[in-house]
Amino acid sequence: MVATKPVDFRKGHDGLAALVKNELHKDPFTGTVFVFRSRKADRLKLIYWDGSGLVMAYKRLEEHTFICRAVRDGLLTLGHAQFEALFAGPDWRRVRTVETRAPAAIE
Repeated sequence: MVATKPVDFRKGHDGLAALVKNELHKDPFTGTVFVFRSRKADRLKLIYWDGSGLVMAYKRLEEHTFICRAVRDGLLTLGHAQFEALFAGPDWRRVRTVETRAPAAIE
């Protein structure tokens, strides 16, 4: 899940977990990856619960910015391929998840 509003990048593990709980109204301890961006959109922070502690990752692009939606409150849910594209830096909005159905029967 991507927070669509930029956050103060001085926040650490606990500050971002509190933001997830209090402002986004989600449980930060479910294993969901929460993505936060800086105002300039050149940095991302990710937090997730791995079962034994909060993990935080940080990425800064040197020459470009991450493609982000307009600044507003809320959450945006991305598929796996979209998340990978966002983190890599290209325009993730062009990535489409192929919808598949589980087989009706196993032979």
